[in-house]
Amino acid sequence: MSTPVVTIQDLQKRMAEDVPHATRSEAAVRRMWWAALDTLQSDILLPMNLTRGLWMSSPLPALYEPKLLKKFKGWVWAPKDLLNISNPSMGMLPPSKSASMDFHNDSAGYERLSLLEEDGNDPLLIVITPEIQIALALEGKSHERKLLMRSDPETLSDLLTLLDNRLNTENVEQANNLRNALGEMGQLKTNDDLSKVFWPLLSQRLADIAPSLNIQTLPDNLINDHKSSSKNSEISLLEALTHEIRTPLATIRTLIRSLLRKQDLPKVVETRLKQIDIECTEQIDRFGLIFNAVELERSKPKQTNLALTDLGQMLTMLSPVWKSQLERKGLTLILDITQDLPKVLSDSEGLELMLTGLIDRNSRGLQVGGELTLKLRPAGQRLKLQILTQLSATTHSGLSESVSNEEIGPVLSWNPATGNLQLSQAATQRLLKSLGGRLTNRRDSGMTIFFPVSESKEFDL
Repeated sequence: MSTPVVTIQDLQKRMAEDVPHATRSEAAVRRMWWAALDTLQSDILLPMNLTRGLWMSSPLPALYEPKLLKKFKGWVWAPKDLLNISNPSMGMLPPSKSASMDFHNDSAGYERLSLLEEDGNDPLLIVITPEIQIALALEGKSHERKLLMRSDPETLSDLLTLLDNRLNTENVEQANNLRNALGEMGQLKTNDDLSKVFWPLLSQRLADIAPSLNIQTLPDNLINDHKSSSKNSEISLLEALTHEIRTPLATIRTLIRSLLRKQDLPKVVETRLKQIDIECTEQIDRFGLIFNAVELERSKPKQTNLALTDLGQMLTMLSPVWKSQLERKGLTLILDITQDLPKVLSDSEGLELMLTGLIDRNSRGLQVGGELTLKLRPAGQRLKLQILTQLSATTHSGLSESVSNEEIGPVLSWNPATGNLQLSQAATQRLLKSLGGRLTNRRDSGMTIFFPVSESKEFDL
């Protein structure tokens, strides 16, 4: 008699042992799952500056932070329809990465394995490093759903044993690879107290993104506090919305990129899929920029992590992506950069996303045949970056505050005539300030951003 195949549901049932029953809905646990992934990666793993590790997930990739993907080895049990790919190497939820990242040039990789019908579709993620070991999953019947988090050595050991048994019947080579990867981890530090850190962090993240629905009558002496609370609620709601919008877009993009790896796609299908990928990427970046502005509005941090950045090289590197983006709108990008410019002080990753957002913002009011010009010039102890548009189109571009633009909260503005939703001028200025830049704009003349060169002292912003 053959040994029954270990399923993903077997692992989830093992994780659920001794865990109290829950009565949460599907929507509630899904929100908890995405918040748990953010908590694990952003609040726990990334601050540890880990150099190696391995991860396993189902039914789609659940690890998405690029810094972790580059250092960790992964295995993903995915639906069979997504297995016909030549080099599977895309993450599930890329954060605010620029559209300049080519979808065939991702440095992160993982092994693809076949998801069985008996495995179910509930998500699972296991992360093993020398310093920390943790498993996350969703489990339970309808209206009895719960988020599972286990970090005790007994459970993790059982899960790895079950996975080893699964791989022995499914793919002996990958079973050996997993054993070797675990052996390379060396002595693992136990982390029984991880739950004491994880759950409070998760609760805080959920509290931050959940808008307050409490309604009460406030005395006159608390009016100011009420206004502050209302603003915080707006910020929390916007933060939640941007997260909820980016999540399905990133999942769609993951599936699209899986299909694009297939070799037998009809040309018209391949073209359409690439168009969808591009649109998803642009919207993920756009809402990623809004999310950054929301976080800045909430915490108002000072400038941090400013480093040497070759702004001229960045503009040159990103220009092909921008040109392609503008060409789809019938527009032209003109690059005018002085050679041999000094480096500036900025945050290169944040600045890349910001510049892409400014290109999109300034091109939205241009008519077909219009031009958008980027000029980079020295200006004393600074570099001056100008984003200029054709004179006939500037009435709807740049940061000009016309009567048609309406502020909707502390972060966004909206033009009812065009339907354009974008960062408000104040939010854009705050974001650029956090990246080392100073924004100036004059009506009908585009925008100018000054950056301190690396040899100069940072100017007071």
